[in-house]
Amino acid sequence: MVLQFTKMHGAANDFVMVDDRQGTVPWQDYVLMSLLAARRTGVGCEGVILIQRSNRADFRMRFLNPDGTEVDMCGNGARCAAWFAHRIGAAPKSMTMETSCGLLDAEIVDACNVRVWMPEPTARNYGMVIHVGERRVEGDYINTGVPHFVVRVSENERVDVDQLGRAIRLHPTFAPEGVNVDFVIQREPDRLSIRTYERGVEAESGACGTGAVAAAVTAVEAHGGVLPMTVRTGGGFILGVDSDWRANRCTGLTLTGPVREVYQGSIDLATLGSDLGAIE
Repeated sequence: MVLQFTKMHGAANDFVMVDDRQGTVPWQDYVLMSLLAARRTGVGCEGVILIQRSNRADFRMRFLNPDGTEVDMCGNGARCAAWFAHRIGAAPKSMTMETSCGLLDAEIVDACNVRVWMPEPTARNYGMVIHVGERRVEGDYINTGVPHFVVRVSENERVDVDQLGRAIRLHPTFAPEGVNVDFVIQREPDRLSIRTYERGVEAESGACGTGAVAAAVTAVEAHGGVLPMTVRTGGGFILGVDSDWRANRCTGLTLTGPVREVYQGSIDLATLGSDLGAIE
């Protein structure tokens, strides 16, 4: 099967976008999907996103991590999905998409920016303390479509995101599903910087939309932050987080930021992994 795809990124969070409205992509073959996502031997991405038909919305966004596993939500992925779905004629400029965590609204703001209405945060547990070896780590747990542990630091440029992030991601406290880990600096009441260790990617991500929302919500609800919030990603891009404020909680959250089409291409799925073991 020759797969037609579009490579996109949302604030440096990069994705392989596929029009699967005919339902022919073998997305349940997680080994094949992981080979497609592989950096050096496939197309390379932080997620494979399929645009599929839906009986409940304009389309369904199905999101696969680089290891081929399906996850409920990706904020920057949803923004790219909205732009791509509009480009291929699957949705109008203001749209509703079906995801594994429910229905989400989105809109094309302009040629370069997309806004998506995020899931309502759940499972808040602020001021959690865990121990990683001899190190005491305090953070805020919240689920913004996927689980996040937000750790506030003074200099995130010096944080070993891969080592410490992985240790927290695999900590028994968050078993069995694990957690995404966000290292956050509060630069101003309405301005954050963030670096994220992302499960499924199993490394630092160029950006994380659900992480930006998690960082903003925890900052506002527990640390004196104010909305709207600008969040500078590890890749240097700016995401905007806004919401309503009701009963001392953030609700009706939106995530806004840039998307870009990088290139279009095709790949023969039958060739992926065919040369494994050829080099000794």
